Amino acid sequence: MNERPKIKLEQSTLDKMLEMLGWTSILAIWVLVITSYQNLPDIIPIHYNSAGQANDFGGKGHILTLPIVATFLFIGLSILNKFPHVFNYPTNITEDNALKQYTKATRLLRYLKFIIVLIFGLITMKTISNVYEQTNGLGTWFLALTIGLVIIPLTYYVIKSLSR
Repeated sequence: MNERPKIKLEQSTLDKMLEMLGWTSILAIWVLVITSYQNLPDIIPIHYNSAGQANDFGGKGHILTLPIVATFLFIGLSILNKFPHVFNYPTNITEDNALKQYTKATRLLRYLKFIIVLIFGLITMKTISNVYEQTNGLGTWFLALTIGLVIIPLTYYVIKSLSR
């Protein structure tokens, strides 16, 4: 395998905005959990089935799992995003197309980071709402929304990356 070019990418305004939205969302999830924790009952929903209904319950400490996982995923993907030359691409990377391909791939990863945090935030909010019986489960729309928010941009990225 040929050595791929290593390029320092400049972030566009959109890239900076996605990063800011992601970090703000991480902070919001933590604030929500910390401010709600004391008032949570001892037993809360900790798992939902594909229909969005709670199907497993555990101690209220489990609510901390959501922001912890979201934070680790966000930070891990942020670190990975600094090395676009190691990503898998649907096309061969050359000196001529590296900047364009790296830019598209890093933007996709920024978008996906934000979506992951958004999904974990929604699960956190719905779990807390379920505890107070303001809602029942995640909702039947949740799984379809989650799949759409991930698959549509991935498909768009692959199509754009294969086009010259």
